[in-house]
Amino acid sequence: MRIYEKYFARQIYLAFLFVLLAFVGLFVFFDLVSELGDVGRGGYRFQHALAYVLLFAPQRMYEIIPVASLIAAIYVCAQLAGNSEFTIFRVSGLSTGQALRSLLKIGFPIVLVTFAIGEYVAPNAEQLAQKIRLEALGSSVSAGFRSGVWVKDTVDQNGVRVTRFINVGTLNPDNTIANVRIYEFDDKLRLDSVRLAKLGQFDAPNFWKLTDVSETVFSATDDATASNDPLRALVQSKQVHIDTVQMRSELTPQILSVLMVSPDNMAIGSLYRYIGHLKENQQNTDRYNLALWQKLLYPFAVFVMMALALPFAYLHARAGAIGLKVFGGIMLGMSFQLLNNLFSHLGLLNTWPAWFTAALPSLLYLVLAVAALRWVDKH
Repeated sequence: MRIYEKYFARQIYLAFLFVLLAFVGLFVFFDLVSELGDVGRGGYRFQHALAYVLLFAPQRMYEIIPVASLIAAIYVCAQLAGNSEFTIFRVSGLSTGQALRSLLKIGFPIVLVTFAIGEYVAPNAEQLAQKIRLEALGSSVSAGFRSGVWVKDTVDQNGVRVTRFINVGTLNPDNTIANVRIYEFDDKLRLDSVRLAKLGQFDAPNFWKLTDVSETVFSATDDATASNDPLRALVQSKQVHIDTVQMRSELTPQILSVLMVSPDNMAIGSLYRYIGHLKENQQNTDRYNLALWQKLLYPFAVFVMMALALPFAYLHARAGAIGLKVFGGIMLGMSFQLLNNLFSHLGLLNTWPAWFTAALPSLLYLVLAVAALRWVDKH
């Protein structure tokens, strides 16, 4: 870096860390207050609530980083303008394009940190936080319908394509499943069997060990096709009880663990695998495609925030106090987060392309930044 870039970077990074820690501390406090209502239920104690909110903090940090970078950059730019330092840089030959490139260079490490937190730290920390909370409360995960979670699974069994609709009543924190109902259909979508299992445990690489299983098998009667008697049964059933069953399945605890973490907070790899599973079973992937594109594009919002902060360096202290400019930065950051959430819902409702929905808020603010830079450059 050049000398002035190092000076910029030091000021921005210090301000960024201060703003980020301040916002994260504020959110941790509010999260802890909301968790106090559950303290005392089952084995859930204050230390569990504190561990839960601290483990959830990386996700809060991931969400706040673009806003924190905007506020920090605006504060530094406004301070440089107030002390006439930026004016000296401009007189020395610093053009708007050079200043913008310098800010983007400074923002690049923040983009990498954002990506690392969103991909590796936050999803694992949140999953561990949910596990601690559920174990302390003595609860399990049950989402979707009141009966639990419904999952479609398609496998090849002895050369025949078998389709299963699996109802998982509860998903325990240790990744075991309970109260499982499995409806199995043949390649012509005729019901072959119904299995009820008390407990299921994953046996790598692609088997589930079901215990205490009650299985009902359906088959055509011998004279079903020959008889013209409408009252004669065409299908016969046989019910058996089995202690343990090894069931081959493409479902894994990693796929089921999406119930522990919302799609917006999942890692890119987990989202990609789950989207592949949904496509293979011909299920809707819109929500997860949008979450995937948001995870891919969200870190680059830092560049947009840096560009949006630069025009504040051209406003001299006479045009407004530093505090007012920082307040404007906070409002801009909040509006970006609100628009990001708004367009997520609009995109799903209107079936917009996932990449377009994820990129639209950043594109709008990029246009605003470019327009502001062109205005201050002319004036």
